[in-house]
Amino acid sequence: MVAQILYQKVADDIKKNILSGIYEVGSLIPTENDLEKKYDVSKITVRKAVELLVAEGYLTKKSGIGTRVISNNLFNKLSKARSYSSIVNEQSTLTKEILAVKTLDSKDTPIESAFKNQKVMYIKRLYSLDNQPFIIVEHYLPNLQTPTPIEELKNQSLYKFLKDSGEEISSFKDQFKAVNLNDEDKTLLQKTDSLALQRIRRGYSNKGNLIEYTLSIYDSNKMPYEIEYEI
Repeated sequence: MVAQILYQKVADDIKKNILSGIYEVGSLIPTENDLEKKYDVSKITVRKAVELLVAEGYLTKKSGIGTRVISNNLFNKLSKARSYSSIVNEQSTLTKEILAVKTLDSKDTPIESAFKNQKVMYIKRLYSLDNQPFIIVEHYLPNLQTPTPIEELKNQSLYKFLKDSGEEISSFKDQFKAVNLNDEDKTLLQKTDSLALQRIRRGYSNKGNLIEYTLSIYDSNKMPYEIEYEI
């Protein structure tokens, strides 16, 4: 029992570093030897901790390369579906850049009625696939304060940020459709055509309140949108 608790503690600390952005998605975590020294544990304890995080979808091990972070999604363990970002990061390098962070009135959001008269935190990011613009993401988060410094958001999981802000997602609803890009987004994605895939994600609290509305536009020609389910 003691050994089981020990490797779980090591796994929890590594996961905390992933969710906080210390170990960024796409990066390698420290080697087994380094983790043994850091936590003062045996090699078998480190391996069990890593295997647990591999099973939960946070890490992937590749012989001769090391152990790479493939997801910072807080909900990996709760889902039998592997996230798209996890799949992408196994095949290529996905990086992100913050384009804008500001506070909006609800009337300036796509769903004014849902947010009523609330102030809404707006975050716009650009994701790149192997340094090529790939996804434009716009988050609308009601009643949240903009963090200082803003750079804290760069590598942090959105859902870890929400949790730290007192908001926890209980359920999601995703909607997909084909859209024609406006000129600004077409330029951002460096596309010659205007057709793209849009995902609209709504995240709800356990009381049914909408606490996340996210618009994502994918250049799916660079990589098709894919989800893997475990049966």
